[in-house]
Amino acid sequence: MRPGWAAAIVAVLLYVLTWLSLQALNPQAERFDRAFTELNRFGMIENALYRHVFTARVGVLRNYDPLVDDINALHDSLQKLQETQSTDAAAAAIVNRLVASVESQEELVEHFKTQNALLQNSLAFFGRFGGQPHTSELDPAISSAVAAVLRLALDTSPPTVSNVRDRLDELERQAREADLSDSTDALLAHGRLLNRLLPSVDNILKSLHGLSQTWQQDQLRATLLNQQTASRASARRYRVLLYVTSLVIVAFLVYLGLLLKSHARALRRRAEFEHIIARISMRFINAAPQELGGEIDGALADMCGFIGPDRAYFVMTSPTPRVRVWQRPGIEFPPDWPARAPELAMQLGVDTNGTVQIPRVGRMPMGEAKTLCMSLGLGGWACATREADDGITAALGFDAVGRPCQAKQGELPLLRMALDSIVLAVERQSMEQERSRLEVRLQQAQRMEQIGFFTSGIAHNFNNILGGILGHSEVIEEHVGSDAKLVRNLGAIRRNAERARDLIDQILLFGRARNAGSKALSIGALVAESALLLEVSLPDDIDLVIRQPSTAAIVAGEHVTLQQVILNLCRNAANAMPDGGRIEIATELHEVTTQRTFSQESVPPGPYVCIAITDTGHGIESHLLERIFEPFFTTRPSGNGLGLATVREIVREHGGGLNVQSTAGEGTRFEIWLPRVSAAAPASTRHIGLPKGNGETVLLVAHSNPSVLRDEELLAALGYEPVGFSSPEAALAAARVRADCFDMIVVGHCDSGSASLQTAAALHDALPRVPIVLATKAAIEIGADTLVAAGIFDVVRWPLVAEEIAITLASGSERNNVGPPAAERYLTPRRSPLH
Repeated sequence: MRPGWAAAIVAVLLYVLTWLSLQALNPQAERFDRAFTELNRFGMIENALYRHVFTARVGVLRNYDPLVDDINALHDSLQKLQETQSTDAAAAAIVNRLVASVESQEELVEHFKTQNALLQNSLAFFGRFGGQPHTSELDPAISSAVAAVLRLALDTSPPTVSNVRDRLDELERQAREADLSDSTDALLAHGRLLNRLLPSVDNILKSLHGLSQTWQQDQLRATLLNQQTASRASARRYRVLLYVTSLVIVAFLVYLGLLLKSHARALRRRAEFEHIIARISMRFINAAPQELGGEIDGALADMCGFIGPDRAYFVMTSPTPRVRVWQRPGIEFPPDWPARAPELAMQLGVDTNGTVQIPRVGRMPMGEAKTLCMSLGLGGWACATREADDGITAALGFDAVGRPCQAKQGELPLLRMALDSIVLAVERQSMEQERSRLEVRLQQAQRMEQIGFFTSGIAHNFNNILGGILGHSEVIEEHVGSDAKLVRNLGAIRRNAERARDLIDQILLFGRARNAGSKALSIGALVAESALLLEVSLPDDIDLVIRQPSTAAIVAGEHVTLQQVILNLCRNAANAMPDGGRIEIATELHEVTTQRTFSQESVPPGPYVCIAITDTGHGIESHLLERIFEPFFTTRPSGNGLGLATVREIVREHGGGLNVQSTAGEGTRFEIWLPRVSAAAPASTRHIGLPKGNGETVLLVAHSNPSVLRDEELLAALGYEPVGFSSPEAALAAARVRADCFDMIVVGHCDSGSASLQTAAALHDALPRVPIVLATKAAIEIGADTLVAAGIFDVVRWPLVAEEIAITLASGSERNNVGPPAAERYLTPRRSPLH
């Protein structure tokens, strides 16, 4: 379950649980309690109102404020009842009727207060008047009238009212006859008022009592009791639902706990597997090339100990075919297995990670794949693959024989990581082998250069000897005369000497001894290329530091010989630092105003480039400084004494000078002073004595049509069939369409060094079996690993130099024809030292 879904479910359950909890608490109970309280209060207030009215009627209550308070209290109670029962229509209707009843009671009370005030005044007057002595003629009549009024106060029935009226009429008649009407008028007025008010007030009291809504209160109470009972029943149901929901939440939390525990176990298992893969990768990194097969077997055993299969294997079809297997005791591999593992993986189809898994073969749909798996005895299968454009090139598989596969789905990407680790180790081994081959070739080239300079020196000496022989033979020929035998002998001497001179010319050509200053050279590029060679040849404990000037430094000279000067001086500096140190190559521009004398040679005034090579070695003792440039003088048992002598001769041929500064124990500084120029000298196009091609087709790529035409003429003169392109896209299209028509490829400068490398890499993908030569202006920008990745066979200078490209193409042609088989050449990355 995804974490998002789990969180959403928990949130919904918590919401439902909260809602059910609130409903189970019976939130209406408080409302019902308030309603019952107000209903009881209403009845009590109504009873108090009746009590106050009756006490006021009998004259005990003479203040009407309690009546007003009772009426206001009734209204307040009814308002609260209306608020509590606003949501229930039946209860609200009853409350509304009670409100109407209270309004009627309020009207009757107001009427009662008015009449009862008059009534009490009249009763008070009547009582005082009736108790006073009067005339003897009227006393019986007054007493009878007072008695009748007092009886009327207790009984307001119609006979009593009629009796009071008769007594008052009799008293009025007797007073008129006795001429005492003035003394009885007030009594008669109050008596008649009482006779009218007493029945009226009693009628008000009867009406007020008749308005009592006790039955409506009982009906409202019954309605509220029914609602309260229903609310309690609903709360009980919600409590049951709350209990059930709580059980569901507990069950879900238990499920989540088990799921988290399962995920935790899976994470621990994944971490353990990752640790195994990391340990395997470290072993691959530290393993020697010859130990790689055993390390692969160990890696398979480690992974099998974790996954628990019955068989495991690593199959690699390219670039280096390999098959390594592992199986439990007593379990064998079927025929053609695991060689057919990549085919089965392609047939089943791999996922985006390049993996495929069959947990149970028995549950597969019927078909060829299931039949094949059953024939191989597979009960379950997991495999990680590595694909190329032409199909799967490597596979790492684990077989479960007769049982389900134990590899987890989440572990399949880790299988791909393990496969990549093994494949990278195999590729690293191939690269190390190629690196070793290139280092051997570089060392051989350096030895050949040393031999070339040595033979050049010998050839110059022999040339001088042959010059003397030829000169003396010419002098003798002039004095021999007609002696045929002597003439014949001298002719033989001359012919043999001339053949010897031709041989010396070939030796000089082999040693690359030629006139310096024929071409403009960038010292920055020269130092950069030399530094690239030194980085792969100097010991690891020696630091090489390059310091270039801010402006271009151009000299007239020969590239290879000047580069040899730098290489020789740096190697001597490295030999002076057996425990490691620092070599610094600094290029400086100087203007010499007067002739300047150095430790070797003097230079005239003019602009110069100074290449200073400084080391932190043990230095040179002062008594040895005068002899270090002598041929065959050396202080090292393994030295030949020609390095510094050759350096001096090369610098001298270029019109420069050498300066040496050294202090024992503090290091040495060699300064190479060369004349600086501003224009390039024309390059030599001599092709005499160069190795020729046999009509091989060379695909040539350059950045412009003039460059393509110039280089096509050069390659044609060297015996090759060039096919030039000024566009990398056109060259790549031709390579794809006519893949079998090209024997070698030369990639020239294409706008930038990175563009040239990209073009070379694309051509290598299209023509993986064809050697590629990269022509570059500054090789310092290119790393050896980059050359290997792009499939570069060799690197030459740009623009092309006839001697250099002729030798390189001849080497590439020889490699392509007499080297290893085509498949092996295709599977082996190519690298070469830089020139």
